[in-house]
Amino acid sequence: MIYNKNNKKPEILGLIPARGGSKGIPGKNIMRVAGKPLISYSIMHAQKSKYISRIIVTTDDEDIANVSKEFGAEVPFMRPPDIAGDMSPDIDAFNHALKWLKNKESYNPELVVQLRPTGPVRKIEIIDKAIEIILKDQNADSLRSVSQAEQTPYKMWKIKKANRMNPLIELDQLKDCHSLPRQKLPQAYWQNGYIDIIRPNTILKLNSMTGNNVIPFIIDDALFELDYPEDIPAVERALLDKNYVVDKK
Repeated sequence: MIYNKNNKKPEILGLIPARGGSKGIPGKNIMRVAGKPLISYSIMHAQKSKYISRIIVTTDDEDIANVSKEFGAEVPFMRPPDIAGDMSPDIDAFNHALKWLKNKESYNPELVVQLRPTGPVRKIEIIDKAIEIILKDQNADSLRSVSQAEQTPYKMWKIKKANRMNPLIELDQLKDCHSLPRQKLPQAYWQNGYIDIIRPNTILKLNSMTGNNVIPFIIDDALFELDYPEDIPAVERALLDKNYVVDKK
């Protein structure tokens, strides 16, 4: 167990964002997947962690709130509709949650762990490893899980008007990098949503979900995201796999 400089267990908030207006799968966050509501898996992951000390769901939807409380999460506030739309960024919901907790409860966690409901297939030991890494690095603003990109962005293009296009990324030291062998290009990583950990000041003072000093947390495990109906079978198979079962009752 890692303790802070005052020899006390650090206060770590598990914050699960779950708005009600999913378009790809209506009611997605509480639909039953492998026998349980989708959001319940992220709640159980937080409950099983050695470090997460409080679990809150930020939602604008009463049904999601009720299911979340049934599985043991807190819903001390409802997210305002104006920050719960299709185009609402994460920073708005996290800013609202942290300011509410600070103003109403004088609650100031050391870390905020984001566990998205759409990524229900996780290993508890990976969650705890990520928390341990950022606890040891006080200079880090955040930690973000990434995987090696299957397609390099250095070979991607953006289309302009008048039927023309330009490279998405250009490198001064590598001319025409879009036409070079992949092995000569920098390795790129994509954020996979498995776990993100942020220091509250990064959100409240920098108005950012990452800040400037971001720890890369590379995930080598298979990844399962539930965004569309066709994702359901693979996610259900993974959730029933013994390596990912979190509720052994």
